[in-house]
Amino acid sequence: MRHLLTAALIALAHPATPQDKLSVALDWTPNTNHVGLYVAQAKGWFEDAGLDVDILPYTDTSSGTLVAAGVAEFDILSAVGFHTQRATGAGMTVVMAVVQHETGRLVFNGTRDDIQRPADLDGLIYAGFGSAWGNALISTIIRNDGGTGKFDTVTLGTSAYEALANGSVDFTLEVSTWEGVNSVLPDRPQWAFRYADFGVPDQHTTFLGGNGTWLSENPKTAAAFVQAAQRGYAFAAANPDEAADILIEETAGMLTNPDLVKASMAALVAGGYQQEQREPAGLIDDAMIAGITQFLFETGIMRGADGRPLEAMPDVSGWYTNEFLSQD
Repeated sequence: MRHLLTAALIALAHPATPQDKLSVALDWTPNTNHVGLYVAQAKGWFEDAGLDVDILPYTDTSSGTLVAAGVAEFDILSAVGFHTQRATGAGMTVVMAVVQHETGRLVFNGTRDDIQRPADLDGLIYAGFGSAWGNALISTIIRNDGGTGKFDTVTLGTSAYEALANGSVDFTLEVSTWEGVNSVLPDRPQWAFRYADFGVPDQHTTFLGGNGTWLSENPKTAAAFVQAAQRGYAFAAANPDEAADILIEETAGMLTNPDLVKASMAALVAGGYQQEQREPAGLIDDAMIAGITQFLFETGIMRGADGRPLEAMPDVSGWYTNEFLSQD
């Protein structure tokens, strides 16, 4: 079951007071996960809703931290990042699913014939990103295929993809709709394992979130912003090529490979990642939230403010809401 938009918030969805100012923080440098924001900005839909929206540049401070601290009212953030921060008590609420399904995958060079299944990864070298999520994810995938789940890790960050290409590591994790597309363009073949094929729950990988206190105090402005952003993402799903052009133009030269941006948008739409058929853009699924929460709890990834794994499964029903979305 999914939360439904309440009649009360339908009434609140009218344009906010002219030129209400707010900001939204990005989780990374601009990419296609952010396209709906830039479309809404370029099309004047934020302005039409009475909003003066500042899309903040990416910094080393996480978008979730900026929102929890009240520096920004909204942010784009990863699902795992949200769950881990919210578990510590950070005051954030998810208000829209930007990416509807898991886009991540475990990848290795397509020239390898010694890796046929996840169990073959035992003892090999993983190019990691310094997150507990990656290690728990890979161990689960390998064990569910009958392996021991033991492998070596070198933390390389974004250098992981070059290391994989030159053969200095054996496998890594990537976003299929960005790094995966970027491996296809230069004809660098890869093989991949999908997480869901080996017992890892599907999830909304990217969210639009907001400061919980601000949302409760400013429901009319919140609804105006969320629905304008939702309109931007719906437009992008229906017009991926035009949306790619808008993203490139609005980010003023930050995206230097138009082919990658357009291929990424095409992959998001073709894979059903941006919007479910016959559903409003951005709708958050209760069952998907429950499934990934259970996984993150059981693997010890969610920790409290004391840094220790949570001892009891958290009630996440108040961590997210569909109430600011339009159902049109």
